[in-house]
Amino acid sequence: MSTSMDVDKTEPTIDEGLYSRQLYVLGHEAMKKMSASNVLIVGMKGLGIEIAKNVVLAGVKSVTIYDPEPVRICDLSTQFFLREEDVGKPRAAVSAPRLAELNQYVPVSVIEGELTIDKLQSFQVVVLTEISLKKQLEINDFTHANGIKFIATDVRGLFGTVFNDFGSEFIVNDASGENPLTGMVAAVSNEVEGVITCLDETRHGLEDGTYVTFSEIKGMVELNGCEPKKIKVLGPYTFAIDDTSNFGTYVDGGIFTEVKMPKTLNFKSLRESLQKPEFLIADFAKFDRPAQLHVGFQALHNFVDIHGRLPHPHNEADAEEVYQTTKSINNDWEDKVAIDEKLIKELAYGATGDVSPMVAVFGGLVAQEILKACSGKFHPIHQYMYFDSLESLPNDISLTEESCRPIGSRYDGQIAVFGREFHNKITNFREFLVGSGAIGCEMLKNWAMMVLGIGPRGIVHVTDMDSIEKSNLNRQFLFRPDDVGQLKSETAAKAIAKMNPDMTNKVVAHQDRVGAETENVYDDRFFEELDGVTNALDNVDARKYMDRRCVYFRKPLLESGTLGTKGNTQVVIPHLTESYSSSHDPPEKSFPSCTLKNFPNAIEHTIQWARYLFEGLFRIPAENANLYLSTPNFVEQTLKQGASAKEILEGVKTSLVTAKPSGFEACILWARLRFEEFFNNNIQQLLFNFPRDSITSSGTLFWSGPKRAPDPLVFNYNDDTQLEFIIAGANLHAFNYNIKGETDKEYFKAVLRKIEVPKFKPKSGIKIQVQENEPLAAETTDEKEIQEIIKILPPASSLAGYRMTPVEFEKDDDTNFHIAFITAASNLRASNYGITPADTYKTKFIAGKIIPAIATTTSLVAGLVCLELYKVIAGKSKLEDYKNGFVNLALPFIGFSEPIAMKVAEYHETEWSLWDRFDVEGDLTLQEFLDHFKNKFELEITMLSADVSMLYSFFMPKKKLEERKNLRISQLIEVITKKRISPHVRAITLEMCVNDRDGEDVEVPYVRLVIR
Repeated sequence: MSTSMDVDKTEPTIDEGLYSRQLYVLGHEAMKKMSASNVLIVGMKGLGIEIAKNVVLAGVKSVTIYDPEPVRICDLSTQFFLREEDVGKPRAAVSAPRLAELNQYVPVSVIEGELTIDKLQSFQVVVLTEISLKKQLEINDFTHANGIKFIATDVRGLFGTVFNDFGSEFIVNDASGENPLTGMVAAVSNEVEGVITCLDETRHGLEDGTYVTFSEIKGMVELNGCEPKKIKVLGPYTFAIDDTSNFGTYVDGGIFTEVKMPKTLNFKSLRESLQKPEFLIADFAKFDRPAQLHVGFQALHNFVDIHGRLPHPHNEADAEEVYQTTKSINNDWEDKVAIDEKLIKELAYGATGDVSPMVAVFGGLVAQEILKACSGKFHPIHQYMYFDSLESLPNDISLTEESCRPIGSRYDGQIAVFGREFHNKITNFREFLVGSGAIGCEMLKNWAMMVLGIGPRGIVHVTDMDSIEKSNLNRQFLFRPDDVGQLKSETAAKAIAKMNPDMTNKVVAHQDRVGAETENVYDDRFFEELDGVTNALDNVDARKYMDRRCVYFRKPLLESGTLGTKGNTQVVIPHLTESYSSSHDPPEKSFPSCTLKNFPNAIEHTIQWARYLFEGLFRIPAENANLYLSTPNFVEQTLKQGASAKEILEGVKTSLVTAKPSGFEACILWARLRFEEFFNNNIQQLLFNFPRDSITSSGTLFWSGPKRAPDPLVFNYNDDTQLEFIIAGANLHAFNYNIKGETDKEYFKAVLRKIEVPKFKPKSGIKIQVQENEPLAAETTDEKEIQEIIKILPPASSLAGYRMTPVEFEKDDDTNFHIAFITAASNLRASNYGITPADTYKTKFIAGKIIPAIATTTSLVAGLVCLELYKVIAGKSKLEDYKNGFVNLALPFIGFSEPIAMKVAEYHETEWSLWDRFDVEGDLTLQEFLDHFKNKFELEITMLSADVSMLYSFFMPKKKLEERKNLRISQLIEVITKKRISPHVRAITLEMCVNDRDGEDVEVPYVRLVIR
């Protein structure tokens, strides 16, 4: 017998290269707790393996699995690690080695023989799937009494359930995972209930009952570093704390910081909670269903106990028995619920069914609950959750016992729910997946199990131009370490062909970025042959482009995204919903330039400043120098850029003359002078312009509120941060000039001892911007100075073949000095301004604009998308049939809403939306085109354009109109743009301004003019 007791007890290393995106979700402390947790997962059908996959990727200490049952052919409906040759072998034994390939740091073992209570002792979390209620109760009685976290979960067709019992005193250290809120204090009252007023009417964002502490308060110093104080919100800009009446009088300054306080939850055992359950509502449109399904699932267990099997698919007698049992159980309850016969019978009809999207939803959800149980990070489900997606069933196909009867194939799980007719419809669908990263891998895995596109007509196209990196392996589970460096789309296509050989040659892998430049690849014929598009993208521009293409070709689009534990899904359906681009996300938060340059007050400001500094020192000057050396008319072109010309040419001069080092010691000197410039001289100049006692025109201190008075830094090579700035800066400067670097600290110190730095004297007349909207005096361009710079520049011919090496920022290589320089520069500037510094980990996150990610959210979101894909394939035509999803697994929250209906406009008696257009066949002349709309639609065209080219306007000179009216539209475009229309272009998009029959200006759809 092999049990988890045999697992190596050494604590696994947290590999930041592998777990980088996940660390930004969970943090180091939660990861350490997870890496000390042993998890047992019982049941290795689809749901069990999905949970295990996500937990192994997340990096717990060990995963032990139990399932002695032999593999059946129908298990392959959702169990992606099983193959047809595995039929008859024990499920766990077959699954374990393939599961172990996902993460070298997580050993996977198998419990053999009977699962007895004594084998549970060594686990921190026990998860049960495919287990009778009687056995669940027996195991939970033991786990509850012995402090072992317990989860029971099952998926039955389009229904799923999860139950958590984390013990009577489970501590949640951070319920939401959000960064603690912080803000500046403008006033504190001396009262029994002290009132805190925030600076400049900045919303504090706090909620009643949260806790805060304070720092940097002048006068009322008793609050600085105080024990966390519970707050009461008085308004968006004020909140109250406890008694401050005996404290000193508030004078100035201060920062409040939210403190995450531990929360203790009391979980009842399964036996205690069965008759008095607590539910997490997953869909508020179905608020009455959890209580019914709670009874219905018990009735299913009762049916299995009696018959030794689940109800036959769509068997009316079996469904009636489950319904009657449900009523009987309900009648014995003290708090009875209204039972919907149709709902319970639907549960019974599909109970033997097993569909990949539902497995993905619960596999992601439950895996996150396991991580919560291990780490205390995020709020767990308390205690039951039920979820269904009955809306995914087709409306126009009548499901019968015969159509859902198993046929002895790997697809019986899907057939049991949807029937053979709809199953065949799925196989003949033609879908385009854009992106094969985290969401893309999950989508392809689900499609392989759903057998999307394997039929005679079906096909799946997938494109991704990226190659696989090590950090992808933590959440893009189709890839293995040996795949690093390979193309994502090709590797993913091969991986799912192994999962389901029927997908072989039915997945076409592309490596082209979607965009205007590849419309010769993804042309009219390509889109016209598709049935739908699914986005798995990580940038808004590509999403908007694909959205425009889907609107143009009238193809349904499934959109989704994740951000740590948060995720969303959106359905875009032709002639029904708005498009993705119809709604806009709020703009990314940006900081005023004057704050970054002179008045930072938060570490985010100094990190952003250091990031700009990195580009301005090590990339931009080298690129401009190379342009000067390789572009014959570089100086002439630069002079046309006006005020920025001097700065660019000065940079070239500095790169090729002033700062060009003769060796590495010169690079150290350069870095030392940069330290003096940024952290001493510039600060002295700022304080010269604005002394510490400066008063504004309104009579207040200049250095108050968000403006912190800085202090110049005195160089000390024994200071680790200062030395790190010199080492990183010198090596990056050397890299620009292809000089070999050095890292020995003693060598640096020896060189630094010899360097003498000129003393700085502040200058009068230097203008410093104080407010973002404050105009600076226009800088006069001194032609004489520019000509002097040009004279100093070495002739490009004298440096034939010489090139500098610009530094391209790369956040994930810890040996290239990029993040090291930014961290040191940011923290030195933070020291200037009395801001708490940040470690390399936080700096990398902010400077690298890293999107936090975890496999659990990705799995759940992909599952929700595929539940909507069933509806798309079914051709559902009502808005209420579809759902946009919003999840936050940290809270946890799962919510849905109807998609927003398309907006409708009108001309004459015709209504139209963004999905409508005028389709015109034939390459008409301009006059024929004008006449066509006048005669057929009673619309007088006043202006006509193609892209940015104006083809016609009512105010056009008569002579020009005469020249154009007999030209065909395609000819006219080529004449105006002086470019040939590409051969792959079959149709041209035209925009019109028109007057209606009453001479009124009216909006109308665009025109698609087919020219070939």
